[in-house]
Amino acid sequence: MWSATHEGRTTASPDQVYALLSDVSTWPAWNEGVASIEIDGPFEAGTTARMNFPDGSQLPFSITWAKPCLGYEDLTEVPDAGVSVRVRHEVRAEGDGTHITYRCVVDGASDAMCEEVGRQVSSDFDEVIAALGAAAAR
Repeated sequence: MWSATHEGRTTASPDQVYALLSDVSTWPAWNEGVASIEIDGPFEAGTTARMNFPDGSQLPFSITWAKPCLGYEDLTEVPDAGVSVRVRHEVRAEGDGTHITYRCVVDGASDAMCEEVGRQVSSDFDEVIAALGAAAAR
């Protein structure tokens, strides 16, 4: 297993941040690594989706937890690497703004592969959190 936590802060409210997180059509505006999202239903636990990357590749994922104004968690199975990746995106009121936390947990048979995939998945989290916070504060 491998895990990492990235955090940031914005002057936007938790409602404003969650509004962007739960509206997948906005993701490309604040996450340069996303070209588009295809979602198969409402933004709630049990819904499946596909993340389309700028290079044309695609990654299926499912939403395993979603609570308005608190956050959501997604699960991506990566069979070729023998790992599963969970990313929990949480928002909480803090002072006059919102604290944003992304926690990535990678499980699989090989700790080395878990770390490799985890570092790749989370490499841009600081930038994504900053861009999400800025977009929500506009």
